[in-house]
Amino acid sequence: MRRHGRTCVIGAGSSGIAACKALSEAGIDYDCFETSDRVGGNWVFKNSNGMSSIYRSLHMNTSRSKMEFSDFPMPSDYPDYPFHEQIAVYCEQYVDHFGFRDRIRFKCGVERAQRRDDGTWLVTLQSGETREYAYLCVATGRHWFPRWPSPRYPGTFDGIEMHAHDYIDPADPHDLREKSILVVGFGNSALDIACELGRKEQNHTLYLSMRRGYWVVPRFFGGGRPADHNIEHPSKPVPLRRRLWPKRWSARRRVRDIEATLGRPEHFGLPAPERELDFTRAATSQELYNRIGSGDIVIKPGIERLDGKAVVFSDGSRNEVDAIIYATGYSIVFPFFADGFMPTGDKDLRLWNRVVDPRFDNLFFIGFMQPLCAVIPVAEQQARFVGELLAGRYRLPPPDEIAEACAPGGGRPVHFASDAYSRHIGCSDYVRELRRELERGARRARQGVIRRPEPA
Repeated sequence: MRRHGRTCVIGAGSSGIAACKALSEAGIDYDCFETSDRVGGNWVFKNSNGMSSIYRSLHMNTSRSKMEFSDFPMPSDYPDYPFHEQIAVYCEQYVDHFGFRDRIRFKCGVERAQRRDDGTWLVTLQSGETREYAYLCVATGRHWFPRWPSPRYPGTFDGIEMHAHDYIDPADPHDLREKSILVVGFGNSALDIACELGRKEQNHTLYLSMRRGYWVVPRFFGGGRPADHNIEHPSKPVPLRRRLWPKRWSARRRVRDIEATLGRPEHFGLPAPERELDFTRAATSQELYNRIGSGDIVIKPGIERLDGKAVVFSDGSRNEVDAIIYATGYSIVFPFFADGFMPTGDKDLRLWNRVVDPRFDNLFFIGFMQPLCAVIPVAEQQARFVGELLAGRYRLPPPDEIAEACAPGGGRPVHFASDAYSRHIGCSDYVRELRRELERGARRARQGVIRRPEPA
């Protein structure tokens, strides 16, 4: 097969369609491969690819104006926090509006992507067909491969054990009605599921296990305003006065709003948050404290061991439960790469500007970060970054500079590290830095010969 300049995009979820749109606008020849029969990825309820983690009652935890693509607003009749089905429809509308559906091949995922000695990518599809590409853009998402507690808790449990990824509703896939349940974790999914199963009409006890303290942010503040009403969309420049506000002052202001609306976690028997609000990802729930205060949810510390039908907690308490739901997050995996080619978890995935693999200048990742906002608008900016690079209007810095930045302890926070908090990014700050880098790279391109990067 002859070498050519075509790009392969893996995945047609929200990050994948952002990549397709950006490449289309940049005039880049590409193919996109999607295992499912439709776009939308994780937002498609009971997706045919079996990877969606959407449960039946799910609504967004980011308001629609902060989650939408910058050049394609969500319909004005959508509520402040749309239902999952509305987001799936929105993704479909996005693809049709910008006219690149014909570039996506459905029901045909990538089985293997192998980098050859000459730098090109040999891509084997699930159909058995092989194709060659000059560039590879991975947009498969980070919320489809369940992460279980590791190492596993000591002991054995005689009841139902499941991950939140498989939870649909109180009767599917297991009948959890009239049962005592333990939910492990304190992210958005954990709180949503705990509040849904903890309602007294279910007539059972709901325990919620958390190892450390987190902030809980309401969906609405006083006056019915969405909690993120005063946060700019990442695509918009942050006003100078907001950039000059000290982080601590901004955090204190938000904490005061939260205290006035919900109260502090400690008021409801939860551990005090370990970090300031602006430096950690908070869980979103308007209902949690009401459930705790009504006795519907009982807060427990971390698990020490399992003992038949009982769970023993770190404070020595012991409770019998019928089921355990692990809302313990997701791992980043790339099943189409050979073993050892990329890290199998998210602790050592080091990406320059969270997009470029520092080893190769023809391997890009879209949407692999944990933003303190919605993924869609940040992935959109990352996709534009890749589009400018492949169009030749942007040139990467020297390889040694990229390698230095991605090394442990490197200057700028451009990689994932072992500390979970370091994976979080401030959206506006990150996008602003990405745009500055585009300007620097554009100057590098103008000073030399404008060309597309050649695979090493």
